[in-house]
Amino acid sequence: MIIKVFDDKRRLGIVAAEQAASAIQKAINNSGKARVVAASAASQLEFLGALTSKTGIDWKCVELFHLDEYIGLPMTHPASFCRFLHEHLISRTGITNSHLLNGAENPGDVIARTSKAISESPIDIAFVGIGENGHLAFNDPPADFNTEEPYIIVTLDEACRRQQVGEGWFQNLDAVPRQAISMSVKQVLTAREIIAVVPDARKAEAIKACFGGEITPMAPSSILRTHAITTIYLDKHSALLLTAQTLAGFATSA
Repeated sequence: MIIKVFDDKRRLGIVAAEQAASAIQKAINNSGKARVVAASAASQLEFLGALTSKTGIDWKCVELFHLDEYIGLPMTHPASFCRFLHEHLISRTGITNSHLLNGAENPGDVIARTSKAISESPIDIAFVGIGENGHLAFNDPPADFNTEEPYIIVTLDEACRRQQVGEGWFQNLDAVPRQAISMSVKQVLTAREIIAVVPDARKAEAIKACFGGEITPMAPSSILRTHAITTIYLDKHSALLLTAQTLAGFATSA
C-alpha cells in the first residue's frame, strides 16, 4: 500500500485522477473494457471533477459499479448516491453501461441482480473513500471481513448517519435512513487496483485508526493494508494525526 499526502485536496484530486485515468486506459487496452467501481460522497468531488475532464478515455468501454446506496431513498432525493453518480460521473462522460443500486427497489432484487453482474469478471479499479468512522463503502464498525457475498444489507451506525447530516445531505439525524445496500469488504478487495481519496480534517481520526493502529473490523478501512495495489490519497489535514514513524512504514510520496 502507498500513502500520498498533498497540501490541498485540489492537487490531491488531480494526481489521483491521473492514476485513475491511466488504470482505466490500461484495462481498455488490455481487454477492450474497464470494469470500475466508484464511490459517491462529497470527498470525491475534486477527484471526479479532474477525472471527468480527462480527454482520451473511451467511456463507452467503461462498465460502472456502485459502492452503496440507502434503502428506501429514491434516485430523485438530493442524498441519493445514484443521483450523485449521474451528476458527477455518468452525465459528464457518457458512460452507457452502469449497474446502479436503486434504493427505491426491493433490496433483495437489487442485490441479486448487481451481485450477478459484478461476479462475471474481475473489477479493474475501485475508487473508494473512507468514512469519519473508518467505514469502507457502508461497512461501519465492526465490519464484516468474512462474508463472500458481493453486496449485503447493512445497518448504519450513528456516527455514519451523523456524517451524512454534517455534509448537508439531510436536515437532521431522523431523516437519514437506517439501512443501506453496501458492497462487501471482500468484494472491494477483489479489485485489481484500489484508489482511496480521503481529504479533510474531519477524516483525520479515522485515518489514524486505520493506518496507525491494528487491522481490525473496528477500523474497517484498515483492511486496505492487505491489498497489494492500493494508493491512499490524503491532504495535509486528513494526514494530520499520522506520525512520521507511521508514514515511514508505507511507501510515501507527494
